[in-house]
Amino acid sequence: MKILLALAFVGILGALASAGVFMLREGRDGRPKSGRMMRALAVRVAISVALFAFVMLAWYMGWIQPKGIPLGS
Repeated sequence: MKILLALAFVGILGALASAGVFMLREGRDGRPKSGRMMRALAVRVAISVALFAFVMLAWYMGWIQPKGIPLGS
């Protein structure tokens, strides 16, 4: 479970970084020359939504339990 979450976060950051690289390399004249930046951002959004759905499914199935913030007594 933790490995899947870590891979999802790495994928989100990788898609965001690649979108930034595409923006810097291709957006010199004010217009993007291809849709690679938009595609990378769409991938980032899709991974984020899938991660949220997976966490909600895991909570619903009982795989993870909310612990709350422990109160210091």
